[in-house]
Amino acid sequence: MKFAVFFVLFHIAASHFLPIDEELDKEWIHFKTIFGKSYRNEEEELRRTIWQHTLRDIAMHNIEADLGMHSYRMGINQYSDMMPQELVGNAGEFFNERYPRLGPFWIPFYDDPVPEKLDWRDAGLVTPVKNQEPCGACWAFSATGSLEGQHKKKTGQLVSLSEQNLVDCSTVIVNNGCDGGLMSSAFEYIKTIDGEDTEKSYPYREEQGECEFNPDTVAAKVTGYVELPSGDENALKETVASVGPVSVAIDAGHSSFTSYKSGIYYEPNCSSKQFDHAVVVVGYGTEDGTDYWLLKNSWGESWGMNGYMKMARNKNNMCGVASKASYPLV
Repeated sequence: MKFAVFFVLFHIAASHFLPIDEELDKEWIHFKTIFGKSYRNEEEELRRTIWQHTLRDIAMHNIEADLGMHSYRMGINQYSDMMPQELVGNAGEFFNERYPRLGPFWIPFYDDPVPEKLDWRDAGLVTPVKNQEPCGACWAFSATGSLEGQHKKKTGQLVSLSEQNLVDCSTVIVNNGCDGGLMSSAFEYIKTIDGEDTEKSYPYREEQGECEFNPDTVAAKVTGYVELPSGDENALKETVASVGPVSVAIDAGHSSFTSYKSGIYYEPNCSSKQFDHAVVVVGYGTEDGTDYWLLKNSWGESWGMNGYMKMARNKNNMCGVASKASYPLV
């Protein structure tokens, strides 16, 4: 961690969080063991302080959830020693810029009502959950997630595609590796170079490096992409039903999102206009009378429901899930 960032985080934690509780020593050691955590001496106090604060917030939230005050539960995961600002990084600098919409206009697909429940995992259009780790490449994971689904629908082959290919090489079209990017720019890059390599041939390294694109190991190609009408959840539902997984940008900069474990996520402080993370919509449905989107994240399987989230649907475009949605044409 850079010293300046560490200094700022330390003072934020010191001014807002409780003193270290020595009665939690065993739990802290267990957390570090389970998630393979190790810190420099000057960092451990910060991480322990954030973790302890997270632990308290989770306990309070879940008590309230048991009383019917929340529709979702929170839990400890590998990010419980981090602040939300660390996870989302600089992605918002890209998602919130007013880049021109270059994709073709979206048009309705269905004449008949779309299915009321859908999970593209059941049809084999979704690869296993991945983990972007400290690299701010959520945009690359979101882009590959929707392209993997489109490629499967067209060819019958589910192939894990290379996020590292996009991180290293698509800087020629707006994107900035581990410091953020756009799914639409990723699709444009893949179209320009005529393909994206497989994950196997170009594995993920958690950092930006020199471009090593190999046209001989291309697995999927893109002919263009479509951007959906901003804020239209009905259009997003219809597209997910007719096309497959869709890339979306969301506001994830909340501790409730970082610690999400299960249930239908509803965060009243979420913005529908400011974004800092990207995920993939792989389905939707209704549970106990509440509509939800099924989202695939890129924070590993310890987060959420084995890497997935159910986010409130038809709740005023929760967290902007329908504000910046797009998918590739293959």
